[in-house]
Amino acid sequence: MALENQIVKKFGLKGPLILSPLAGGPSTPELVSAVSNAGGLGSLGLAYETPEQITQIIQKTRSLTSKPIAVNLFVPTKTPELSAEQINQAIEDTKKYREELGVPSPKLEPPYSLDFDRQFETMLSQRPEVFSFTFGLLSSDYIKECKKNHIITCGTATTLEEGILAEESGVDLLVAQGIEAGGHRGIFSANEEDSGIGLFPLVRSLVHNLKIPVIAAGGIMDGAGIAAVLALGASAAQLGTAFLLCEEAGTSKPYREALVSKNRKTKTTRVFSGRIARGLENRFMKEMETRQILPFPAQNAFTRDIRKRSAELGKSDFLSLWSGQGIELIREMKAGQLVAVLFEELKTATRG
Repeated sequence: MALENQIVKKFGLKGPLILSPLAGGPSTPELVSAVSNAGGLGSLGLAYETPEQITQIIQKTRSLTSKPIAVNLFVPTKTPELSAEQINQAIEDTKKYREELGVPSPKLEPPYSLDFDRQFETMLSQRPEVFSFTFGLLSSDYIKECKKNHIITCGTATTLEEGILAEESGVDLLVAQGIEAGGHRGIFSANEEDSGIGLFPLVRSLVHNLKIPVIAAGGIMDGAGIAAVLALGASAAQLGTAFLLCEEAGTSKPYREALVSKNRKTKTTRVFSGRIARGLENRFMKEMETRQILPFPAQNAFTRDIRKRSAELGKSDFLSLWSGQGIELIREMKAGQLVAVLFEELKTATRG
């Protein structure tokens, strides 16, 4: 088992630990810089940010750390064409929630997501050490631009087939995302069903078949978990849920309360964004499963007002409470302290 490997050496890390991007709130310059300063690789989840916000956030992070950082964006998705019937049904199916929250009926119009090319150009101009992406492949033009700017590229795969395609596309690193992972599944197609492959068999098959370093993600919450994926051949572990209770994370108060509530359990759902994602089960997730769900990213834009108001009111009933399996092992401490604890646990686990 190599604690000193290509990824650790390349970025000057104290150990093979990467912070998941955590787009949509928890990702903050304070959290990312704290992880990087403590010897891990911090990742900014900036898929929902405008180019102006991307510049501000990266520069703020740079002011807090001189260590390497990663920036994550979503591979662009073709804008779905929605019929009036689909939109009207979706409005009807969520009417009672908007009335309960005091949110007006929405106007849903394309585009449903931000301009990826402008986000990408902004990312390039800020030159993070790593550019990671999920939801598919990027054309060679994007990969070449990153190489030209000396930016390491990192794709995401949930199956061996996706991993092979990612390596062929020219990425330098690959995140193996097991079914245990919290947040959006990195499946290439927004419409396909989830293969449901667990992290252990996925990591083994990717390590066995690929030449590029593999990063393991999904349900890893402590040093023993990191040791386990390293033993399977992964070059690093990527943890997200483990950091959600850190004081530097932008996790909202109702989200934090849900993370430590009794009888918490995670499941995968499409109800919040139209894409499969894993989070804590709540009222909106349960009640919306049998109703009209618009395709991604339209559903994400459509439910944004509900989620925003729910957070403002301190209610977790309508929030996308993204979290992975292993939630029972979550700890509340400063991010730098958690990184130090994880490295200590890793040393203990690898000593046998």
